[in-house]
Amino acid sequence: MQISHLPYSDPGVPDARSGPRFLFWLGRNQLGGQLKSLAWGLVHFGAVMGLPFGVGLAVQAVVDRSGAGLALTGGFIALCGLGIALGDTMLHRSAVTNWITASARVQQLLARRTARLGSTLTRQVAAGEVVAVSTGDVEKIGWFVEAVSRFTAAALTVVLVCIGLTVYQPALGVVVAVGVPILALGVIPLLPRATRLADVQRTKAGRATELASDTVAGLRVLRGIGGEELFLRRYRGASQEVRGAAVRNARMWALISGVQILLPGLLLVVVVWYGVGLVSEGRIPVGELVTVYSAVMLLTYPLRHFEEIAMAYSFSRPSAQRAARVLSLRRTSHEGDRPATEIDGSPAGDLYDAATGMLAPAGRLTAVVCGDPDAAGRLAERLGGHAALDESTPPEPSALLGGVALDDVELGAARTAVLVQDKDPVLLSGTLRELLDVPASGKVAAEDALAAAECGDVLDALRQAAVDGADAMDAPITERGRSLSGGQRQRLALARSLVTDPEVLVLDEPTSAVDSHTEARIADGLRWLRSGRTTVVLTSSPLVLDRAERVVLVHDGAVAAVGVHRELIRTDPRYRAVVTRETDDERATDEPHASAYRADCEADRDDYNACNDYTIEETA
Repeated sequence: MQISHLPYSDPGVPDARSGPRFLFWLGRNQLGGQLKSLAWGLVHFGAVMGLPFGVGLAVQAVVDRSGAGLALTGGFIALCGLGIALGDTMLHRSAVTNWITASARVQQLLARRTARLGSTLTRQVAAGEVVAVSTGDVEKIGWFVEAVSRFTAAALTVVLVCIGLTVYQPALGVVVAVGVPILALGVIPLLPRATRLADVQRTKAGRATELASDTVAGLRVLRGIGGEELFLRRYRGASQEVRGAAVRNARMWALISGVQILLPGLLLVVVVWYGVGLVSEGRIPVGELVTVYSAVMLLTYPLRHFEEIAMAYSFSRPSAQRAARVLSLRRTSHEGDRPATEIDGSPAGDLYDAATGMLAPAGRLTAVVCGDPDAAGRLAERLGGHAALDESTPPEPSALLGGVALDDVELGAARTAVLVQDKDPVLLSGTLRELLDVPASGKVAAEDALAAAECGDVLDALRQAAVDGADAMDAPITERGRSLSGGQRQRLALARSLVTDPEVLVLDEPTSAVDSHTEARIADGLRWLRSGRTTVVLTSSPLVLDRAERVVLVHDGAVAAVGVHRELIRTDPRYRAVVTRETDDERATDEPHASAYRADCEADRDDYNACNDYTIEETA
C-alpha cells in the first residue's frame, strides 16, 4: 500500500492477545511492502559489500600490471556505486512507506476502538495512557515494523558475505565466519536490562503525560484555589524521574553501541594480523588480504542493523503491549460473544434496564433517582448500550430497547437510537455553529434547542466576545469550553443533545451546574421540546422531578418505587431522603412539621409553588 492510499478502507481485526502477536499481525498485513523493502535492501547491502571485492581485484590487477583487469574492476566498482545509490534511495522510500502505513493502521485501529468504547474507555484506561499510546507508541511500533525488512536484508547480506569470503579465501574466510556470529550475538546479554530500562522510562513518561493532561484540564480550578504551584512541583518531580530514566536508558544503549564498535574492531585486528602472516609466507596474494580486510571493515554497516532491530524491539514491545491492551477492550461484556443483531433501521420502543428493572415507556419523560452517583453513571452507560466492564464483578445484562438488546445491536444503529449525555460533557473547540452541526434528525432547529436549554445568556456572552460584532453562532468556543462557566458549558452540551433529536435521550444530571430558576425553565423546555419522544433524566433535583411524567427510584441496585414526584416525596422515606438530602436525625426531628406541611400541600395539590418551595427549603 502507498501513502497516497491512506487511510485504510478497513484496517482489519488485530490480534491483540499480546504485544508480540500484535507486531507479528502488523508485519503480516504489510507483507507486500516488507518484501519490496527486503528486495531493495538486498540490492543496497549487496552493492556495498561488493566494493571490497572490486577493490581487492583492482589492487591485484595493479600488482599484476594488468590494464584489462583494472578496467574491468573499475567498471564493477562503478556498477556497485550505482547499486548503492539506487538501492539506498528505494530502500529508504519503501522503509518510510512501511513505517507510515503501519503507524496509520495502528492509529485507525485505536480511533475505531475509542469510538466504539466511548466513555467506557477512560474507566478502564487512564486518559494520559491513551494519549501516549496514540502518539509516541504508534511511532515506535511503526519503527519496528519497517526495521524488520531492513534487518532481514542486512542479515542475509552478512550470511552471503561470510559464505563468499570462505569460498574466496578459505584461510581468512573461516576466521570471519566464526567471528561474525560473535559480533551479532555479543550484545544479547545486555538486551534484557536495556528492555527493562526502556519499560521504566516509558511508564514514567506515561505518568508524567497523564499528570500534565490532568493539570492543564483543571488549571482554571487550580488557579482558583491557589494550587497551581503544588501541581507544578509534582510535574517537575515526575519530569525529573523521566529524565533520570531516560539517562539510564541512554547509558545502556551507549554501552551496546560501544560493544558493537569494539567487537568488529577486534575482529579486524585479528584478520589483519593473521592475514599479514599469510601474505609474508606467500600463502595468499596481497589483493585477497585487501578484499577480506575491506569486507570485514564494511561488515560493520549491516551489523549495525542488528543493534537497531534490538533497540526497535525493546522500545516497540511495551508500546505494542499497551496498544494491544487498548485494542482488546470491549464496548460491552458480551461483545465478540454474539453477532450483532440484523435489524432494519434502529430499534424503538420502551427502554428497559434488566439490571435494575427500570422501565422508561416510549414517548414519555422519565426521571430516575439514584442515591449513588456512580450507580447512576453505570445505569446511564447501560441504557446507551455500554454494559460496564469490570473484571471484579460479573457481566451486567444488556439494556433492551423495544425488546432488542442494545449490546447486540450494531454500534451505529445503537447510537442512532440512544444518545447518552454524561454528567461531564465535553465541548470541542470551534464555533457554536460547528458545535451544533452534529448528525441529527433535522426535526429540531438549533434555535429551538438553544431556547429549551436556556442558552440566551450564553449567546449574549459569545456575541460580546465575537470579533466585529459577528453572529453569536460564529463566535469561537475555546478547547473544552474553558472560556465559559460550568453552567454555560452544561447548557450548550444539552442544546447539542437536543438538536440531535434521538429516539431515546438519556441525560445524567443535565442541570447540576445551573441555578434553581434556570433549572426550572430548562425542565419546562425539555418537556416541551421532547414531547412524544423517550427521555430519561437521571437527577435528584426536585424542580426537574416535578416536571417528569414518571419518576423511578433506584435503591440498592433495583427499582424501589415508581410514581410521580409529589406522590413519592409524600409517601416514600427513601425517595424523600435522596431528594431532600435528609439525614436520619433530621428526618426524626422534622417529621411532625413535615407531616403537617405535606397535609397542607395535599389539600391543595394544584398549588405548585407552595409544594415546590417546601422541597427547595428541605433541599437547602
